[in-house]
Formats: sequence, structure tokens, C-alpha cells
Amino acid sequence: MRFASLGSGSAGNALVVESGGTKLLLDCGFGLRETERRLARLDLQAGQLAGIVVTHEHDDHASGVFKLAARHRLGIWITHGTLRAAQRHLPSTFDAPLHIVDSHSAFHIGEIELHPFPVPHDAGEPVQYVFHNGAHKLGVLTDTGSSTPHIEAMLSGCHALALECNHDLDLLMNSSYAWLLKQRIGGRYGHLDNATAASLLAKLDNSKLQHLVAAHLSEKNNTPLLARQALATALGCQAEWVGVATQRAGCGWRQIV
Repeated sequence: MRFASLGSGSAGNALVVESGGTKLLLDCGFGLRETERRLARLDLQAGQLAGIVVTHEHDDHASGVFKLAARHRLGIWITHGTLRAAQRHLPSTFDAPLHIVDSHSAFHIGEIELHPFPVPHDAGEPVQYVFHNGAHKLGVLTDTGSSTPHIEAMLSGCHALALECNHDLDLLMNSSYAWLLKQRIGGRYGHLDNATAASLLAKLDNSKLQHLVAAHLSEKNNTPLLARQALATALGCQAEWVGVATQRAGCGWRQIV
């Protein structure tokens, strides 16, 4: 199994997961041409994808999902609440396959078993995912304002993690953002700050962990160094070992062995 980020942040998110002959896209918050350009950086074409899995309807995760699926006849896996909230993204003549996901039930796409789990976020029916190929597990957690025992149980024992480190709380509170926006971002249904992400990480079984990538960093209220330091402290590793998925470049392929 391997994974790579096309880009991660408030301007657009997408993650590719591959195992055997199955390639999946988790979210697509970029336009058609930009998505295809970013896939090409990874030597991929959209037509090679087995489908698109959607976490929630916010523009930076879902604005390109339906257009990409319609152009390349890709299936979409999405919760009922997210589909209902994402109607503004649907093209008028959309006819690609839609599969409704139960947020507590695992399902297969090709050679990958997907385990969705609900998260506290200000969206219709948001979920995040653990990807399992029978031997290795990749956990993804972004766009959650807080942790829960269920989240921690789902992410324990993973071989790789992409974990939200959206903001440094001091930088956010001292930023020029309006107070209501600060409350939203830093609240229970907003985004994880570095310290909370590190606290969550420290509660997990990380004995099998091969890759850790900090994701969804704010370009205004965080830095890669701060995110790396927070997660490295929780793991007791060197900060350089922690990867970062950036907005412009994402992150290259990480192989799980």
C-alpha cells in the first residue's frame, strides 16, 4: 500500500491511496485541470482511479468531486448527509455512480477495505477513514475540532497516519481573523491545533507506525516546523521524521511495507 497527497490546506485537498491494482482518491477540492495536473505529478491519470471517496461537503474537499467523476465516469462513495449538503457541487446532468456510505460500516472498493468513522466537524455528516488492504492500515484524520474515544480506537495500530495540524493556537488567537472565525476554527467542531493533534497521537498505539504526515496546515496560522515539533514530541522522534503535506506540493508517495 502507498499514499500521496495532491495538496492539503484550506485552498484544496485530495489524497491518493493505492493497493495492488486499486487506486482511490480521497476528496477533491481542486478544479478539473488542476486535479489532473497534480495527478500527473504522481504519474497518474484520473481514468486510472477506481473511484472518489468524500469526507464532507466543504469546498476545499468536495468542489471538484462531481465534475471529475462525471468526466471520467468514476464512482463516488459519500454519506447521505454529505450528499444532501453538497447539492451545490452537482452538475445539472450528473450521472456517474453514487454509493451511499454508512458512517459506521466498512466496505470494499477493489482491493481496499475502507472503514469510515464520524468526526466532530461543522458539516452535514462528516467522516474520516482508515484504509486497510489486509496487511497494512492507513489512517486519515483531518477536519475535526476535537478527538473522541472512537476516533482514537480507529486510528490505533495504523502503519501510516495523515493527521490534521491545522493551526498553532497562539498564532490563531493573535491573527487578524474575526473573533467568530477564530472561535469556529478553534472550536469543538472546527479544526485540530498542533497541541491537540499531538495529544491525540500520544494516546494511540503507534507501535507499527512507519509514516506520519501532518496535514491541512493553515498557511497563516501555522508553520511546518511547529507542526513537526508538536507531533515529534508526542512520538519521541526527530522532527525531521515527520512529513508535511503542503498546499502547493502535497507530499510524494509514501510506501507502507
